[in-house]
Amino acid sequence: MARFDMAESELAHYRPQVDAPTDFDVFWQATLAESRAAGGSVSRVRLDGPLELVDVDDVVFPGFAGDPVRAWFVRPREASGPLPAVVEFVGYGRGRGLPLERLHWPNAGFAQLIVDTRGQGSTWGTGGSTPDPHGSGPAATGFLTRGIEDPATYYYRRVFTDAVRAVDAVRGFDEVDPGRVAVTGNSQGGAIAIAAAGLSSGLVGALPTAPILSHLRRVVGFTDADPHAEIARYLSVHRDAQDRVFRTLSYFDGVSFAQRAGAPALFGAGLMDTIAPPSGVYAAANHWLGGAEIVAYPWNGHEGGEGAHHVRQLEWLRAHVPAETGSTALRKSTVVS
Repeated sequence: MARFDMAESELAHYRPQVDAPTDFDVFWQATLAESRAAGGSVSRVRLDGPLELVDVDDVVFPGFAGDPVRAWFVRPREASGPLPAVVEFVGYGRGRGLPLERLHWPNAGFAQLIVDTRGQGSTWGTGGSTPDPHGSGPAATGFLTRGIEDPATYYYRRVFTDAVRAVDAVRGFDEVDPGRVAVTGNSQGGAIAIAAAGLSSGLVGALPTAPILSHLRRVVGFTDADPHAEIARYLSVHRDAQDRVFRTLSYFDGVSFAQRAGAPALFGAGLMDTIAPPSGVYAAANHWLGGAEIVAYPWNGHEGGEGAHHVRQLEWLRAHVPAETGSTALRKSTVVS
Protein backbone atom coordinates (compact mmCIF):
# COMPACT_ATOMS: atom_id res chain seq x y z
CA MET A 1 0.00 0.00 0.00
CA ALA A 2 1.45 3.35 -1.03
CA ARG A 3 0.46 6.99 -0.92
CA PHE A 4 -1.62 7.80 -4.00
CA ASP A 5 -3.81 10.81 -3.23
CA MET A 6 -3.07 14.43 -2.32
CA ALA A 7 -0.78 15.46 0.51
CA GLU A 8 -2.50 16.17 3.81
CA SER A 9 -1.73 19.88 3.47
CA GLU A 10 -3.60 19.92 0.15
CA LEU A 11 -6.48 17.82 1.43
CA ALA A 12 -7.08 20.25 4.30
CA HIS A 13 -8.14 22.91 1.78
CA TYR A 14 -9.62 20.66 -0.91
CA ARG A 15 -13.10 22.00 -1.65
CA PRO A 16 -14.02 20.99 -5.20
CA GLN A 17 -17.08 22.24 -7.02
CA VAL A 18 -19.67 19.45 -6.94
CA ASP A 19 -22.95 20.53 -8.47
CA ALA A 20 -26.17 18.99 -7.24
CA PRO A 21 -29.08 18.68 -9.69
CA THR A 22 -31.41 21.67 -9.64
CA ASP A 23 -34.20 19.45 -8.30
CA PHE A 24 -32.05 17.74 -5.65
CA ASP A 25 -34.07 19.11 -2.72
CA VAL A 26 -37.41 18.53 -4.43
CA PHE A 27 -36.41 14.94 -5.22
CA TRP A 28 -35.53 14.17 -1.61
CA GLN A 29 -38.45 16.06 -0.08
CA ALA A 30 -40.85 14.12 -2.27
CA THR A 31 -39.11 10.80 -1.55
CA LEU A 32 -39.30 11.29 2.22
CA ALA A 33 -42.86 12.61 2.12
CA GLU A 34 -44.01 9.57 0.14
CA SER A 35 -42.34 7.14 2.52
CA ARG A 36 -43.70 8.87 5.61
CA ALA A 37 -47.17 8.89 4.05
CA ALA A 38 -46.88 5.13 3.44
CA GLY A 39 -47.29 4.67 7.18
CA GLY A 40 -46.33 1.57 9.07
CA SER A 41 -45.70 1.00 12.74
CA VAL A 42 -42.66 0.54 14.94
CA SER A 43 -42.44 -2.69 16.92
CA ARG A 44 -40.02 -3.54 19.70
CA VAL A 45 -39.44 -6.96 21.24
CA ARG A 46 -37.12 -7.34 24.22
CA LEU A 47 -34.25 -9.71 23.48
CA ASP A 48 -33.38 -12.38 26.00
CA GLY A 49 -29.65 -12.98 25.97
CA PRO A 50 -26.40 -13.06 27.87
CA LEU A 51 -25.95 -9.27 28.25
CA GLU A 52 -26.59 -8.13 31.81
CA LEU A 53 -25.70 -4.42 31.80
CA VAL A 54 -27.71 -3.33 28.76
CA ASP A 55 -31.25 -3.86 27.51
CA VAL A 56 -31.69 -4.85 23.87
CA ASP A 57 -34.82 -4.64 21.74
CA ASP A 58 -35.30 -6.17 18.32
CA VAL A 59 -36.84 -3.25 16.42
CA VAL A 60 -38.79 -3.11 13.18
CA PHE A 61 -39.56 0.32 11.73
CA PRO A 62 -41.02 1.48 8.40
CA GLY A 63 -38.43 2.64 5.87
CA PHE A 64 -38.67 3.47 2.18
CA ALA A 65 -42.24 2.94 0.92
CA GLY A 66 -43.15 1.69 4.40
CA ASP A 67 -40.95 -1.42 3.96
CA PRO A 68 -40.03 -3.04 7.29
CA VAL A 69 -36.42 -2.44 8.35
CA ARG A 70 -34.76 -4.14 11.33
CA ALA A 71 -32.51 -2.65 13.96
CA TRP A 72 -31.18 -3.29 17.44
CA PHE A 73 -32.01 -0.74 20.14
CA VAL A 74 -29.41 -0.99 22.92
CA ARG A 75 -29.28 1.18 26.04
CA PRO A 76 -27.76 1.07 29.54
CA ARG A 77 -29.98 -0.99 31.82
CA GLU A 78 -29.67 1.26 34.87
CA ALA A 79 -30.00 4.59 33.05
CA SER A 80 -32.74 6.99 34.08
CA GLY A 81 -34.32 9.79 32.14
CA PRO A 82 -34.29 10.37 28.36
CA LEU A 83 -30.87 9.52 26.95
CA PRO A 84 -28.83 10.97 24.10
CA ALA A 85 -28.87 8.49 21.24
CA VAL A 86 -26.57 7.41 18.43
CA VAL A 87 -28.02 5.92 15.24
CA GLU A 88 -25.35 3.70 13.68
CA PHE A 89 -25.26 2.48 10.08
CA VAL A 90 -23.11 -0.46 9.03
CA GLY A 91 -20.46 -1.20 6.43
CA TYR A 92 -20.83 -2.53 2.92
CA GLY A 93 -22.09 -6.08 2.66
CA ARG A 94 -22.70 -6.65 6.34
CA GLY A 95 -25.92 -6.47 8.35
CA ARG A 96 -26.74 -5.35 11.85
CA GLY A 97 -25.04 -8.47 13.18
CA LEU A 98 -25.39 -9.22 16.89
CA PRO A 99 -25.99 -6.47 19.46
CA LEU A 100 -23.00 -7.51 21.59
CA GLU A 101 -20.56 -6.62 18.78
CA ARG A 102 -20.76 -2.83 19.28
CA LEU A 103 -21.29 -1.85 22.90
CA HIS A 104 -19.04 1.18 23.40
CA TRP A 105 -21.88 3.68 22.91
CA PRO A 106 -24.26 2.21 25.52
CA ASN A 107 -21.32 1.62 27.86
CA ALA A 108 -20.62 5.34 27.59
CA GLY A 109 -24.20 6.23 28.53
CA PHE A 110 -25.81 6.58 25.09
CA ALA A 111 -28.78 4.75 23.67
CA GLN A 112 -27.90 3.18 20.34
CA LEU A 113 -29.91 2.11 17.31
CA ILE A 114 -27.92 -0.26 15.06
CA VAL A 115 -29.66 -0.24 11.69
CA ASP A 116 -29.73 -3.12 9.23
CA THR A 117 -29.04 -2.34 5.56
CA ARG A 118 -31.76 -3.68 3.30
CA GLY A 119 -30.70 -6.53 1.04
CA GLN A 120 -27.26 -6.86 2.63
CA GLY A 121 -25.83 -8.92 5.46
CA SER A 122 -24.50 -11.98 3.64
CA THR A 123 -20.98 -10.92 2.65
CA TRP A 124 -19.23 -10.73 6.04
CA GLY A 125 -20.01 -10.27 9.71
CA THR A 126 -22.81 -12.06 11.53
CA GLY A 127 -25.72 -11.40 9.20
CA GLY A 128 -28.65 -9.17 8.46
CA SER A 129 -32.37 -9.76 8.23
CA THR A 130 -33.92 -6.96 6.15
CA PRO A 131 -34.89 -7.83 2.56
CA ASP A 132 -35.05 -5.34 -0.29
CA PRO A 133 -38.30 -6.13 -2.12
CA HIS A 134 -37.66 -3.77 -5.04
CA GLY A 135 -36.14 -4.84 -8.35
CA SER A 136 -33.52 -2.80 -10.18
CA GLY A 137 -32.83 -4.10 -13.69
CA PRO A 138 -29.34 -5.02 -14.96
CA ALA A 139 -26.52 -4.47 -12.47
CA ALA A 140 -22.93 -5.42 -11.85
CA THR A 141 -22.08 -7.65 -8.90
CA GLY A 142 -22.68 -5.78 -5.65
CA PHE A 143 -25.07 -2.97 -4.75
CA LEU A 144 -23.69 0.27 -6.20
CA THR A 145 -25.14 -0.25 -9.69
CA ARG A 146 -28.60 -1.51 -8.78
CA GLY A 147 -31.06 0.74 -10.59
CA ILE A 148 -28.24 3.16 -11.40
CA GLU A 149 -29.65 4.57 -14.62
CA ASP A 150 -32.53 6.38 -12.89
CA PRO A 151 -32.45 8.14 -9.50
CA ALA A 152 -36.00 6.94 -8.80
CA THR A 153 -34.93 3.28 -8.99
CA TYR A 154 -31.42 3.59 -7.53
CA TYR A 155 -30.74 1.28 -4.60
CA TYR A 156 -29.38 4.00 -2.34
CA ARG A 157 -32.59 6.01 -2.65
CA ARG A 158 -34.14 3.28 -0.55
CA VAL A 159 -31.17 2.93 1.82
CA PHE A 160 -30.86 6.68 2.50
CA THR A 161 -34.60 6.94 3.09
CA ASP A 162 -34.37 4.07 5.57
CA ALA A 163 -31.70 6.07 7.40
CA VAL A 164 -33.91 9.13 7.82
CA ARG A 165 -36.78 6.95 8.97
CA ALA A 166 -34.46 5.33 11.52
CA VAL A 167 -33.83 8.78 13.00
CA ASP A 168 -37.59 9.39 13.00
CA ALA A 169 -38.18 6.09 14.78
CA VAL A 170 -35.61 6.49 17.56
CA ARG A 171 -36.90 9.98 18.32
CA GLY A 172 -40.23 8.38 19.17
CA PHE A 173 -38.76 6.13 21.89
CA ASP A 174 -39.53 7.20 25.46
CA GLU A 175 -35.96 6.36 26.53
CA VAL A 176 -34.50 8.85 24.01
CA ASP A 177 -34.27 12.62 24.16
CA PRO A 178 -35.28 13.51 20.57
CA GLY A 179 -33.23 16.70 20.72
CA ARG A 180 -30.00 14.80 21.39
CA VAL A 181 -29.64 12.35 18.51
CA ALA A 182 -26.47 11.81 16.45
CA VAL A 183 -25.64 9.59 13.47
CA THR A 184 -22.51 7.57 12.77
CA GLY A 185 -21.09 4.86 10.54
CA ASN A 186 -17.96 3.59 8.82
CA SER A 187 -17.44 3.17 5.06
CA GLN A 188 -20.91 2.57 3.58
CA GLY A 189 -22.22 3.38 7.05
CA GLY A 190 -20.38 6.69 6.87
CA ALA A 191 -22.04 7.50 3.54
CA ILE A 192 -25.45 6.66 5.01
CA ALA A 193 -24.73 8.83 8.07
CA ILE A 194 -23.82 11.76 5.80
CA ALA A 195 -27.10 11.38 3.89
CA ALA A 196 -29.08 11.12 7.14
CA ALA A 197 -27.39 14.28 8.44
CA GLY A 198 -28.18 16.16 5.24
CA LEU A 199 -31.82 15.08 5.24
CA SER A 200 -32.67 15.22 8.97
CA SER A 201 -33.02 18.39 11.01
CA GLY A 202 -32.11 18.91 14.64
CA LEU A 203 -29.27 16.39 14.99
CA VAL A 204 -26.55 17.17 17.54
CA GLY A 205 -23.75 15.60 15.52
CA ALA A 206 -22.60 13.33 12.72
CA LEU A 207 -19.58 11.04 12.93
CA PRO A 208 -18.81 9.51 9.51
CA THR A 209 -15.59 7.54 9.13
CA ALA A 210 -14.03 6.64 5.75
CA PRO A 211 -17.28 7.30 3.89
CA ILE A 212 -17.71 6.00 0.36
CA LEU A 213 -19.96 7.73 -2.21
CA SER A 214 -18.46 11.23 -1.89
CA HIS A 215 -17.17 13.30 -4.82
CA LEU A 216 -18.16 10.49 -7.15
CA ARG A 217 -16.95 12.11 -10.35
CA ARG A 218 -13.44 11.83 -8.91
CA VAL A 219 -13.45 8.60 -6.91
CA VAL A 220 -15.13 6.36 -9.51
CA GLY A 221 -12.16 5.02 -11.47
CA PHE A 222 -9.60 6.71 -9.22
CA THR A 223 -8.57 3.34 -7.79
CA ASP A 224 -9.51 -0.21 -8.76
CA ALA A 225 -10.88 -1.01 -5.30
CA ASP A 226 -14.47 -2.04 -4.72
CA PRO A 227 -17.13 -0.92 -4.22
CA HIS A 228 -16.62 2.15 -6.47
CA ALA A 229 -15.01 -0.17 -9.06
CA GLU A 230 -18.44 -1.78 -9.49
CA ILE A 231 -19.54 1.39 -11.26
CA ALA A 232 -16.48 1.36 -13.53
CA ARG A 233 -17.17 -2.29 -14.42
CA TYR A 234 -20.78 -1.45 -15.22
CA LEU A 235 -19.70 1.38 -17.52
CA SER A 236 -17.15 -0.88 -19.21
CA VAL A 237 -20.10 -2.95 -20.45
CA HIS A 238 -22.80 -0.27 -20.75
CA ARG A 239 -20.56 2.06 -22.72
CA ASP A 240 -23.28 4.57 -23.62
CA ALA A 241 -24.61 4.93 -20.06
CA GLN A 242 -22.05 7.32 -18.57
CA ASP A 243 -24.22 10.45 -18.65
CA ARG A 244 -27.25 8.64 -17.22
CA VAL A 245 -25.19 6.97 -14.51
CA PHE A 246 -23.50 10.13 -13.29
CA ARG A 247 -26.77 12.02 -13.43
CA THR A 248 -28.23 9.41 -11.07
CA LEU A 249 -25.19 9.51 -8.81
CA SER A 250 -25.45 13.30 -8.52
CA TYR A 251 -28.55 12.80 -6.33
CA PHE A 252 -26.55 10.58 -3.94
CA ASP A 253 -23.18 12.31 -3.66
CA GLY A 254 -22.06 12.86 -0.08
CA VAL A 255 -20.79 16.34 -0.89
CA SER A 256 -24.31 17.52 -1.74
CA PHE A 257 -25.68 16.13 1.52
CA ALA A 258 -22.75 17.72 3.40
CA GLN A 259 -23.72 21.12 1.99
CA ARG A 260 -27.11 20.70 3.69
CA ALA A 261 -26.01 19.16 7.01
CA GLY A 262 -26.50 21.67 9.81
CA ALA A 263 -25.15 19.61 12.71
CA PRO A 264 -21.42 19.66 13.48
CA ALA A 265 -19.40 16.67 12.31
CA LEU A 266 -16.31 14.64 13.18
CA PHE A 267 -14.80 12.73 10.25
CA GLY A 268 -12.16 10.01 10.28
CA ALA A 269 -9.93 9.23 7.30
CA GLY A 270 -7.05 6.91 6.51
CA LEU A 271 -4.74 8.71 4.13
CA MET A 272 -3.74 5.45 2.42
CA ASP A 273 -7.35 4.35 1.93
CA THR A 274 -8.02 3.10 -1.61
CA ILE A 275 -11.64 2.17 -0.86
CA ALA A 276 -12.72 5.62 0.35
CA PRO A 277 -10.03 7.84 -1.20
CA PRO A 278 -9.06 10.70 1.13
CA SER A 279 -9.92 13.38 -1.43
CA GLY A 280 -13.53 12.17 -1.45
CA VAL A 281 -13.70 12.21 2.36
CA TYR A 282 -12.16 15.68 2.60
CA ALA A 283 -14.43 16.99 -0.16
CA ALA A 284 -17.45 16.16 2.01
CA ALA A 285 -15.87 17.40 5.25
CA ASN A 286 -14.73 20.70 3.75
CA HIS A 287 -18.21 21.38 2.36
CA TRP A 288 -19.99 20.52 5.63
CA LEU A 289 -22.56 23.22 6.38
CA GLY A 290 -22.43 22.86 10.17
CA GLY A 291 -18.63 22.75 10.31
CA ALA A 292 -16.55 19.58 10.40
CA GLU A 293 -13.39 18.41 12.10
CA ILE A 294 -11.40 15.59 10.57
CA VAL A 295 -9.02 13.16 12.23
CA ALA A 296 -6.47 11.85 9.74
CA TYR A 297 -4.56 8.59 10.14
CA PRO A 298 -1.57 9.05 7.78
CA TRP A 299 -0.40 5.42 7.77
CA ASN A 300 -3.77 3.69 7.68
CA GLY A 301 -6.01 2.46 4.91
CA HIS A 302 -9.72 1.75 5.14
CA GLU A 303 -9.35 0.45 8.70
CA GLY A 304 -8.60 4.02 9.77
CA GLY A 305 -8.24 4.60 13.49
CA GLU A 306 -10.35 1.61 14.59
CA GLY A 307 -10.61 1.56 18.42
CA ALA A 308 -8.45 4.66 18.77
CA HIS A 309 -10.96 6.57 16.67
CA HIS A 310 -13.84 5.28 18.78
CA VAL A 311 -12.21 7.02 21.75
CA ARG A 312 -11.98 10.25 19.76
CA GLN A 313 -15.64 9.93 18.76
CA LEU A 314 -16.80 9.38 22.34
CA GLU A 315 -14.85 12.40 23.58
CA TRP A 316 -16.08 14.58 20.73
CA LEU A 317 -19.75 13.64 21.04
CA ARG A 318 -19.76 14.10 24.82
CA ALA A 319 -18.44 17.62 24.23
CA HIS A 320 -21.18 18.35 21.67
CA VAL A 321 -24.20 16.82 23.39
CA PRO A 322 -26.05 19.46 25.44
CA ALA A 323 -27.59 18.87 28.83
CA GLU A 324 -30.96 17.15 28.72
CA THR A 325 -33.26 19.21 26.52
CA GLY A 326 -36.55 17.90 27.84
CA SER A 327 -37.96 18.78 24.44
CA THR A 328 -40.90 16.80 23.09
CA ALA A 329 -41.36 18.86 19.94
CA LEU A 330 -39.17 16.66 17.76
CA ARG A 331 -40.77 13.50 19.10
CA LYS A 332 -44.24 14.82 18.29
CA SER A 333 -43.21 15.83 14.78
CA THR A 334 -41.39 12.65 13.80
CA VAL A 335 -43.18 9.86 15.65
CA VAL A 336 -44.07 7.07 13.24
CA SER A 337 -47.76 6.39 12.85
